[in-house]
Amino acid sequence: MKLLRLGSPGAETPVVLDGNGTAFDLSGLTADIDGAFLSSDGIDRTRAALDEGTLPVVETAGLRVGAPVARPGKLVCIGLNYRDHAKETGAAVPLRPVVFMKDPTTVVGPYDRVLIPRGSVKTDWEVELAVVIGRTARYLADPAEAADHIAGYTISNDVSEREFQLEYSAQWDLGKSCETFNPMGPWLVPADEVDDVQALGLRLAVNGEVRQDGNTKNMIFDGAYLVWYLSQYMVLNPGDVINTGTPAGVALGLPDTPFLHDGDAVELSIDGLGTQRQTFINA
Repeated sequence: MKLLRLGSPGAETPVVLDGNGTAFDLSGLTADIDGAFLSSDGIDRTRAALDEGTLPVVETAGLRVGAPVARPGKLVCIGLNYRDHAKETGAAVPLRPVVFMKDPTTVVGPYDRVLIPRGSVKTDWEVELAVVIGRTARYLADPAEAADHIAGYTISNDVSEREFQLEYSAQWDLGKSCETFNPMGPWLVPADEVDDVQALGLRLAVNGEVRQDGNTKNMIFDGAYLVWYLSQYMVLNPGDVINTGTPAGVALGLPDTPFLHDGDAVELSIDGLGTQRQTFINA
């Protein structure tokens, strides 16, 4: 089962794909796929409705795919969470998760165009596993408990402007929160339908040339640990999203590789979670 949202920005329809790829309209069950849906057993209610055969089939051809979660309240990001990525950027392997926040309004659909900011010369890519929170998490006891608070998983492209991020401020926010800088989707896959979330291949190509080819087994801090850790410092609410870090292969770590320019096409995928594709254009 895969949850997605189809339609123009701000007017998406909630949809579920069954195991055969048939799309069903969830509008009679929920207004949207958001925190309220996730916290009210929306995934289980969707499964029950699929089993009962009560959902209307929807035609998806020609419809825009939106981000699979509407209006995340928080978009929390983890930096340097793969040893090979830390090494390529010249950073030490962190002893504790490196945490920063990204403006949640950066979230766009997986095939939407991404804007290269005015004045940018170092717009970069980052394929990442995104964890979606399903239950309020505060002061969790351990990572085992944290697993019960994860609704599911999707893909984020944590687009970054490296000059803004690393040269303009001691904070990373300026290079992370530019408009359209977090394509997400195409689907939200329920946590219990991902066999081993810490053994998923991640890939990204620019104009057809592979740049990143990693695996979540190489994360320093896994998804459940990150939910537990963050819950010690902030309340995670249903619908919040955690970007869990990127493997090696970003332009920042490849001296002879150009950053993104107007017209460049980026395609990224994670095993079982689908594929994104964006064209980058000048703002």
